[in-house]
Amino acid sequence: MFDNRTDAGERLAALLTEREIEADIVLAVPRGGLPAGRAVADRLAVPLDIVSARKIGAPWNAELAVGAVASDGSVWLNDALIDQAGIDDDYIDDQRERERAAARQRVDSYRGDRPPLDLDGKRVVVVDDGIATGATMRACLRQIAAAGADRIVLAVPVAPPDTLEQLEACVDELVCVEAPADFGAVGRFYRAFDQVTDEQARSYLTTDDT
Repeated sequence: MFDNRTDAGERLAALLTEREIEADIVLAVPRGGLPAGRAVADRLAVPLDIVSARKIGAPWNAELAVGAVASDGSVWLNDALIDQAGIDDDYIDDQRERERAAARQRVDSYRGDRPPLDLDGKRVVVVDDGIATGATMRACLRQIAAAGADRIVLAVPVAPPDTLEQLEACVDELVCVEAPADFGAVGRFYRAFDQVTDEQARSYLTTDDT
């Protein structure tokens, strides 16, 4: 059980340090990943930036992810589910563009006038406050890989074992503090799991001196 997202980030940072993982950049998934990402970036003494993706929901259930798209347009699709459900290409294309624009707007809102950090040839640690299905994280990881990152480490406080197993193939290294079999939801493992506001999200980025 984590006290809050900052506590989770500090424990995650300690584990990264213990494993002697080095980084050039930390990327946090807004909004919930930013408090944890700030703690990790401070401990590793590297800049903090963001990477954002949005879920592509099924036509009959917006909460069921049939894919996800990152702010740069990098997309991950659950082709098996899409084929099984008979979801047509026009729906996917429409939702992909809609959600890409929303992810782009979020990034621009939090980053402001500051240009994105250059990931080419860099060692990147990606942080979120937890992972459930991993759909949006897959899209984020594809964006980071497309940007030329030399090494990608995914670091999260908590996630279910099956999701971690699937994501392990997408990164060079995966670090997770807790991987409970009876997962349920990320919020179950936090004593305080209040929503991070837009103002708070920006503050975690603006405390960075780079």
